[in-house]
Amino acid sequence: MKFPFFASFIVFCLWLLYEIKKARGKEAKSSESFWQTEAKANSTRRKSLDNLDYIRIPFDTLPMDVLKEDSVIAEYHETLRTLSKAPIVNFTGISNTDLKLMYGAPNINLLSSYDQNYTLLVRTLQNWAKALYDAAYTDEACTILEFAVQTRTDITATYKLLSTIYREKGQNEKIASLIPIAESLNTSLSGNIVSMLKEFRSSEP
Repeated sequence: MKFPFFASFIVFCLWLLYEIKKARGKEAKSSESFWQTEAKANSTRRKSLDNLDYIRIPFDTLPMDVLKEDSVIAEYHETLRTLSKAPIVNFTGISNTDLKLMYGAPNINLLSSYDQNYTLLVRTLQNWAKALYDAAYTDEACTILEFAVQTRTDITATYKLLSTIYREKGQNEKIASLIPIAESLNTSLSGNIVSMLKEFRSSEP
């Protein structure tokens, strides 16, 4: 009885060694491919950034006069005004390697700063909208959140609060309209946002 067990154990060990070797081989190939691509990206020459999808902050349509004397709200306003003087581009889901391949390695620091500006923008919009919503300025919060969605933000809280507002306003059909937007987001959070929106839709009163 011991021999069959021993033989099975040997077979298992051989199989395990094979799988480990195969996994290491795949990892080595993947690593080699990455560094080849990175080397190509680092040698890519500077390209024009004129055709980037720059984001402009529409101050004329945003509720800039609501609670503008509030210190917290005023800070959000100041952040937006500062951002409006700098380039803002959404590069969510695009790696630095891909950015260098598309626009040239010498531009990577600029592109990273543009994306950082975008991250600050959508976080500020979310915080500002939440502050106005909590102060019972629902329509104004909705305007801010809809602009954030137009920029293709991947902040889950933005879609959740906007869906909450749509439900409160009896505009449940607008919740469904957010789903294809969320599905097209270039982010790992897309699936979570879509699931949350579908749950909102399925639980409509």
